[in-house]
Amino acid sequence: MHYYPHHIGDFLRDTVSLTPQESYFYLRLIWLYYESEKPLPNDTETLAFKVGARGQEDCLSLLLRTFFRYDSDLNSYTHQRIDAEIRKYQRKAESARGANQIRWTLEKDKKSDLNSDTDQIPTNNHKPITNNQKKKKFVVVKPESIPEKLWDDFLELRKSKKAPLTERAWNAILRESKKAGLTLEATLEEICERTWVSFKAEWVTKKVAQPTASAYGDRASV
Repeated sequence: MHYYPHHIGDFLRDTVSLTPQESYFYLRLIWLYYESEKPLPNDTETLAFKVGARGQEDCLSLLLRTFFRYDSDLNSYTHQRIDAEIRKYQRKAESARGANQIRWTLEKDKKSDLNSDTDQIPTNNHKPITNNQKKKKFVVVKPESIPEKLWDDFLELRKSKKAPLTERAWNAILRESKKAGLTLEATLEEICERTWVSFKAEWVTKKVAQPTASAYGDRASV
C-alpha cells in the first residue's frame, strides 16, 4: 500500500509532546506499517535499521508502547487506525481485480468469436454466422482470492438451484458485496451457508461499530 490519508491536524495533536526527531521516527514507523500492510514486529533492532534510527532503540520502544498496541499472539505491534485503512484499501483492490477478471474474460470470448467467424466459408446461398446470431456464454474465472473448495460449492449451489451464473447476477454480487463492506470470499461464504441464489447488502446483519480511537494512536488522546 503506497498511499494513505494523512490528517495533519490529528498527527500534530497526537505528537505535540514529541521532539522533531521522535515525530520523524514515529512517521517512519507509520510508513513502514502501511508499506508492508503488516503489524510491526517486536524487534526494535530491526525496526531501528528500517526507519533509520540505529542507536535509538529505546526511543523506538517508547514510541511503540505509546502509539501502538502489543499483540502477544502475533508478537507484533498493531495500530487500529492503520489496520482500518489497510482493510479498506484491500477491499477496493479486490473489487477492482474481480471487475478486471470479468472484463478480461468477456474480451477473450469476443476475440474468440471474431476468429471463429473469420474462419467460416460461405456455402451455396448461406451467409456466414455473425456475432449477433451467436448466443454468447458468460464465463466467470475464479478470482485468485477465492479458495477452490468455496468456488466449487458456490457454482454447485447455483447449479442445484437451476440459476446459471449470468453476467448480471455476478455483477450484482460484486456490487452488493462492496456495499456490505465484505470481502468477496466472505460474501460467497455467506451465500453458500445460507443457500442463497442472490445476495443483498441489507440481508447481512451489520456489526456494531467499535469505538474509534485517536486518529494516529490507540489512546484516547496523546
